[in-house]
Amino acid sequence: MAETIDQDEDLGVPAPEGDAAPIDTDYSVGQDNIEGSVGRLDFDIHNPVFAISAVAVVLFVLFTLVFPQTAQSLFSWLFSSVTGGFDWFFLSAGDIFVLFSLFLIVSPWGKVRLGGSEATPDFGYPAWFAMLFAAGMGIGLMFYGVGEPLTHFSTSFAGAAGAPLGGAQGDTEAAFKLGMAATIYHWALHPWAIYAVLALALALFSYNKGLPLTIRSAFYPILGERIWGWPGHIIDILAVFATLFGLATSLGLGATQANAGLHAVLGIPISTTVQVILIICITAVALVSVLRGLEGGVQKLSEINMILALVLLLFVLFTGPTLTLLGDIGTGLGAYLTELPALSNPFGREDTRFVQGWTSYYWAWWISWSPFVGMFIARVSRGRTVREFVVCVLLIPSLACVVWMSIFGGVALQQVIQDGYQAAVDADISVKLFRVLEALPLSQITSVVGVILVIVFFVTSSDSGSLVIDTITAGGKVNAPVPQRVFWATFEGVVAIVLLLGGGLSALQSMVISTGLPFTVVLLVMCYSIVKGLQAEKNA
Repeated sequence: MAETIDQDEDLGVPAPEGDAAPIDTDYSVGQDNIEGSVGRLDFDIHNPVFAISAVAVVLFVLFTLVFPQTAQSLFSWLFSSVTGGFDWFFLSAGDIFVLFSLFLIVSPWGKVRLGGSEATPDFGYPAWFAMLFAAGMGIGLMFYGVGEPLTHFSTSFAGAAGAPLGGAQGDTEAAFKLGMAATIYHWALHPWAIYAVLALALALFSYNKGLPLTIRSAFYPILGERIWGWPGHIIDILAVFATLFGLATSLGLGATQANAGLHAVLGIPISTTVQVILIICITAVALVSVLRGLEGGVQKLSEINMILALVLLLFVLFTGPTLTLLGDIGTGLGAYLTELPALSNPFGREDTRFVQGWTSYYWAWWISWSPFVGMFIARVSRGRTVREFVVCVLLIPSLACVVWMSIFGGVALQQVIQDGYQAAVDADISVKLFRVLEALPLSQITSVVGVILVIVFFVTSSDSGSLVIDTITAGGKVNAPVPQRVFWATFEGVVAIVLLLGGGLSALQSMVISTGLPFTVVLLVMCYSIVKGLQAEKNA
């Protein structure tokens, strides 16, 4: 059972009053839990978060569709203004999250168990890791796994303006290392530290303190009972917006890459129309998964995706230059550790185009995803100790990303450096993966597997995201009626569609940047709340 807080610990938590949600300690969302709500349009709304968030999203969709030119200009202005003016802030915040997570691992609070001293994990390690990985990085790894290393290598070798750390003009080996270091930097410790902070806060204050599983609960040490009022509502609304646009960005990337894969396999033309149709179809599939719940939907799809991803990874490893690629893992990791201080330096940078166009965008994207991924991780991590939780969430997925990027990026770079193969270099970023697969055996089969992976990652992201947004807007109830989850799953797809129509990838990036900025402040304050919450634990 979760341990509650005594009043004399300065964190006494009375039950929410008025329009706040009642505490719901049943965090499972299996088929048994949703029976009775399917087939009727009942809603379970305890605060203004659902209404305000839903109305704002509908108005945003209407504005983008009715005034597409104005929307496109606004998106471009947002991206340049936020990345240009707040790049130092994003980088500084990312460094703080990493250092804070590493501190928790070695601190005495590491032995605190999420859910109380007698709690046991709800999922074994294989299922837990599969859900962590599929929810946290899926579509992005498929989209950028080849494209980003190739881009950073090319700009570094040419000494171009967008090269990380000024590049390594004319030096193939140095450009290779710098390209891999910059790529791993964006996919390893920093993003997973962002996820770990929010996930730990939610798990701690829900399972150990008896509060609802929603973002506002993490601020009880600071706001007290005001979390049940407008300060708490605003926090949750910010979380909904950040999550929705972070997911829309990923869904847009997934649609463009699925379109590219279908073009490579079946000759289907690459167009916005095809991508819109893909989003509609895959959102429909995600709705089926939503109806099946966590264990019946997300867990099964995540496990399937992990198997397919591992098969594709091993295929690339063993059909490519195997020994070279294995060496690239160590080379990439070593380069990353070597360049990490310079890459994470937020001040006095000369490579501003790289920082603003890549790192600031990535950090805002991860922060926008953090309510979604963090809450999802919290829901599947009850029973873990703080140390076990942070180590697994921070280090193990980071190493998995290193291996993925090193093998897929490594084989692409070897094709360029050793074989002079330029097809992937010259292709659009959404097509680069399939150009690399074309140069390997059984390209038609592996391209189909690649498309399936993108689609299933697409489905798990939409499914998991709708569960999380629904939990936030229902005041922390994890078993809110199914029609609410259907609403959010549907509008995730709608927002992705209107952003594609309103400016394509740049529009997606602009909205994720603009919503990630205010939520960065929320996460920084959350670090203090975690410290206060851990200090109050009797078993620390």
